[in-house]
Amino acid sequence: MAKQQQAQQAPDNGAETPKKSKGKLFLLIGVGLLALLLSVGGVVYFVLSGDDAADSSEPAAPVHMPAIYQPLDPAFVVNYTHAGRQRYMQVSVVLMGRDPKKMQDATRHFPLIRNQLVMLFSGEDFEELLTAEGKETLRERATLAVQSILEREMSDPVVEAVLFTNMVMQ
Repeated sequence: MAKQQQAQQAPDNGAETPKKSKGKLFLLIGVGLLALLLSVGGVVYFVLSGDDAADSSEPAAPVHMPAIYQPLDPAFVVNYTHAGRQRYMQVSVVLMGRDPKKMQDATRHFPLIRNQLVMLFSGEDFEELLTAEGKETLRERATLAVQSILEREMSDPVVEAVLFTNMVMQ
């Protein structure tokens, strides 16, 4: 009988040991998860609070000033000889910039700009100007020519774009 009592007690002792071990295991896992969550929370807080400080120390983006349009009056008239006939092109040109003072200062150089644009327009092929791509290419070349003159004369290109507000070809 003593053996039966020991046999009965052995399973009870073995059953109690795993319950205690499981409880400790769950407790350790819970503590580990809590530590992990606190660590992740701390990192997230640090990262998010660090971005606010970095944004305040960076310089503000420059204010985008509204466009200013300065027409070059009168319109340009250029003549071409194409296929044995006399052809004409009339172009109204407007300069677009953003700085009012610099645009006003650029008006001193309008005679030089007009001269350069007349030379540019008269050197173009009439046939190419009949296409939309040819007109856009001419507008881009006119922008570069004006910016080059103003860069040389004022050390600042000032003009952002040359616009053709009217173009007649016959």
